[in-house]
Amino acid sequence: MEPKKSIKADVKRNSSIYFAVGLAIMMGVAYSGINYKTYDRDAIDIGSLNLDEELEEEIPITEQIQTPPPPPPPPPAAPEEIEIVEDEEEIEETVIESSETDQEEEIMEIEEVEVEEVEEDIEVPFSVIENVPIFPGCESGNNAAKRKCMSEKVAKFVNKKFNTDLAGDLGLTGRQRIIVAFKIDKSGNITNVRARAPHPKLAQEAERVVKSLPKMKPGKQRGKAVIVPYSLPILFQVQD
Repeated sequence: MEPKKSIKADVKRNSSIYFAVGLAIMMGVAYSGINYKTYDRDAIDIGSLNLDEELEEEIPITEQIQTPPPPPPPPPAAPEEIEIVEDEEEIEETVIESSETDQEEEIMEIEEVEVEEVEEDIEVPFSVIENVPIFPGCESGNNAAKRKCMSEKVAKFVNKKFNTDLAGDLGLTGRQRIIVAFKIDKSGNITNVRARAPHPKLAQEAERVVKSLPKMKPGKQRGKAVIVPYSLPILFQVQD
């Protein structure tokens, strides 16, 4: 019995075609290798590009048209007739004499000019003054004792002279507070009295009482009489 073979399984079936194709490829590769040429890099001149040279753009020259200036105005016309006036008045010349002195001229002596000192109105608060103003009856003791004595005497004087019934007549009730400010000048007099109260009538009464304070010895700062400002609060209760 003969073995059966498939036609597709025959290896030698297309061998001649494969041989021809391989031979053609080999001949192409050999031909390309024979004709391939190489060149030395030093012999190649690729040229150089000069970037320093700038292209100069040609700018067209244009002519600037200048407007001519306007013509100057014509000169004023000359007067037809010139009148000549004779100068009959004589002008006196002023002679300036020299202010320089010579050796023969007597020099007058100038007396000394006295400059009067203007005393400034200096104000020193009552709490820091060196020598407080002295209320009549407060002459003894040191400065602190005189200050305390004056405060007590002023308060006692105001409480005695102030008309407390005025608040009730005005229809005010409760506690009333009045602030009185005044100054003791360099002569010991009471000046610049001002009061602030809930009612103008109370302020007027407070000013009246403070203005009636007796004259005092003025306060002194560094041995000189000065103005001393003083503030006095007045408090009283209005009986219903």
